[in-house]
Order: sequence, then structure tokens, then C-alpha cells
Amino acid sequence: MSNELNKKSTNSIIPLIVAAVFGSAVTFAGYTIFDGSDNNMSGEPAVVEKKPKYWVAPMDANYRRDKPGKSPMGMDLVPVYEDGGSSSDSGVGTIKISPEVVNNLGVRTAMAEYKSMHSRIKTVGYVAYDEEQLIHIHSRVQGWIEKLYMKADGDIVTKNAPLYEIYSPELVNAQEEYLIALDRNNARLIKAAEDRLKALQIPSRAIKNIKKTRQVKQTITFYVPQDGVIDNLNIREGFFVKPSITMMSIGKLDQVWVDAEVFESQSSLVTQGLAVTMSLGYLPGREWQGRVDYVYPTLNPKTRTLKVRLLFENKDRQLKPNMFTQVIIHPNNEGKSLLVPKEAVIRTGSTERVVLALGEGRYKSIEVKVGRYDDKSAEILAGLDEGELVVTSAQFLLDSESSKSSDFKRMHHPLEETTLSDKASESAEIYPQAVDSVKPNSNKSEPE
Repeated sequence: MSNELNKKSTNSIIPLIVAAVFGSAVTFAGYTIFDGSDNNMSGEPAVVEKKPKYWVAPMDANYRRDKPGKSPMGMDLVPVYEDGGSSSDSGVGTIKISPEVVNNLGVRTAMAEYKSMHSRIKTVGYVAYDEEQLIHIHSRVQGWIEKLYMKADGDIVTKNAPLYEIYSPELVNAQEEYLIALDRNNARLIKAAEDRLKALQIPSRAIKNIKKTRQVKQTITFYVPQDGVIDNLNIREGFFVKPSITMMSIGKLDQVWVDAEVFESQSSLVTQGLAVTMSLGYLPGREWQGRVDYVYPTLNPKTRTLKVRLLFENKDRQLKPNMFTQVIIHPNNEGKSLLVPKEAVIRTGSTERVVLALGEGRYKSIEVKVGRYDDKSAEILAGLDEGELVVTSAQFLLDSESSKSSDFKRMHHPLEETTLSDKASESAEIYPQAVDSVKPNSNKSEPE
């Protein structure tokens, strides 16, 4: 009797155990399926990591591989991803890279802003005499230099100091005619004789001495006409001179000229009166302040440069003719322009472009029109708007990848909305389920 009861109880327990085990297995399997393999307790769908299209060498965009590795230069290959973003500027030529790659490449961006340009024209020049104060010494008669008081170029002279003595038969004859006029006491002859002596540049003190002594001097002493230094001394004692010979020049150094040249592209920025800063290699740390004195009207056809004349004060006479100088001309900076860092502009033979940062790791090369440049910035005339970000570092790598398929055009054109709505209407015929997503909400009022 007891054996039958034990068999019945055993037969009734086994199905219960099997049912419990089966139910647990089903529950665990369902929990695993709906919970995800990563045990995500929040209920959010698992993020699927995007796979790169290919890997490219950082320094050679033509070197591509299907898997990670090293470039021929020993650098890690950079992954390139499909563009999955959606932006008004997304389109052909838009590339996307991961944040890790952005950090590894050292990508930096800068904002296009309206600022005043600080243009500076850097060039070189040579110190020269102020030619408006440069005197050339010629003799009015033929003769021989009997005595020369200045012996070499660079000698400092003072006004009214003896310069040279000359013997000339013509001067002797002029003195004799003057004495004859004095002996005859004829006012007209005396006036004519004196005028001839003055025309021959005989000093007034010599004429007074002749009138006083009534004697002819065989040599006449000529004097220094102004303070300065001797330059281009072309005579020595005993030389025979005539009016066509430039015996010497006397120049002042209290004020000097500097002859400089600027490129043809910078010529429109240079005007008379602009401030100029000058420095010399042999006096480091010192600067001279001057101005543009004259802009020459013609261009050098060989060098394609424009010559400008600069004026500097030189009271201490540290500036000497023929010295080599570094010059900075400061053009007038009027108004504000849209500026980006100069290094952001990629200049090619026919176009200029920048790499636009679209956000979320997306970049695209676009064509821009560039105006002037200064030391740090480039002026953008067309192609960018204020506040947009451009790449200033690693832009050549990004441009080499984007330019392969880019049309270098902006995508947020005013006609874009019409184009997109037309495309949406066409796609609605093919995909009716998408009609609700492109039609405007009927509950919302139409914009005025």
C-alpha cells in the first residue's frame, strides 16, 4: 500500500520540476534577449560602433589600406568614416573623423571675425644723401688746382672754410679789366667788370681785396658753400679742371633719404606721409621713426617693384649713406574686414580655399575669395560668414581627403528649401509612408 503511494507522489513531483526548469530557462533567455548582451539595465538600445571605410596615411592621402597599420613613413594610419551627419553644409566632399583622430592630428579651429587689419609692409632700403641739400662743385673757368684743402671723401667741412685755390688765365683777365675800369673811373665799366667777376663766382671778399690793393691775384681761393661732408672728390692738387667736370659734392647728414622698394601688389597701400619704422643691423634695438616723402610714379619693369623715398632725421649722424636698413611701412588701417588666421588659407595655383568645421567631426573644403594679408590674418571677401569655424592646423590632410569629391561650394544656399521640398514631394510618390514626415503639421498655423 505504501509503495503505491510513493510511486504516485513521485510521478506527480517530476512534471512540476520539469515545468519549473523549463520556465526558468525561458525567462532567462527572454531577459537576455530584451536586456542586450552588454547587460544594459537602462532599457536604451545598444550603440553600434561605425566601421571605417578605409585607413589612410597622414602625410599621403593616396596611400590607403583596408585595415590599420603603418604608413611608409612609419606613422599610424588614420581611419576614414562614412559621412553619417545631416547638416546644411553636408554634401559632396564632407568627411567625418572620430574625436580620437581629431585629437591625434591636433586639429585646431578659429572663428571668422570682423576686425581691423594691421597691415605692415616689410622691405629693405639704402641710406642716401638728401639730394635737396646736396651741392655739386664745378668751376666756371678752365684752370689748374694749385691748392686743395680737403684731401679725401668723408671730410667734414664748415661753411665759408677754404676749399681750393685755382689758377686760370680767364680769371686773371677779368681782374685786369676790373682794374682798368677803376682807373678810368667809369661807373658803367666798373659795374660791368664787377658783374663779370661775380658771374665767375669769385668771392665778394676777393673782389673787395682787388679794389683795395689794385693788384691782380694769380690764384683765387674758393670757399665751402655749406656745412656737410665731402663726397665724390674727383680732383687732386695739380689737376686741370673745366666747367664740365664735377670736382666734388658736399652733402648734409642732418636729414637723410632712404630708398626702398615695395612689391607691385602692395603699391596701392603706400601713400605719401605714411609713418615708417627703420632699424639697422649694426645698431640692434634702436629704431628710427620717419615718413614716406615721395612715391615714384613708375614701376621697375625688371623687378616689378615700386620705388619709394623715405625721410628720416639724423641729428646724431648715425645714419650714413649706403647703409643697409630694414624698413616697415605702416599703411592706414581704416574700417573692419572679415578675417581668418593666415595659416587657414590653402593657396593653390588657381583657387584659394579653407576647410570648414561643420561640427560633430565633419569637415569640408570650400572655395573662398581672399583679399589682403597681414602678419597674422587674411581678409575674406567672399565664401565665409562671420562666426563660422575654419581649420588652422592639420587642414592640408583634411583638404586632401575632402577635395577628392568636393565641389568646393556652400550648401546652405537660399534656394535650398525649395529644392529639398521638391525632392520630398518626389520621394513621397515612391515612399508613401514618408508623406507624414515631410508634410507640414496641419495643427500649426502657416508662418506669415
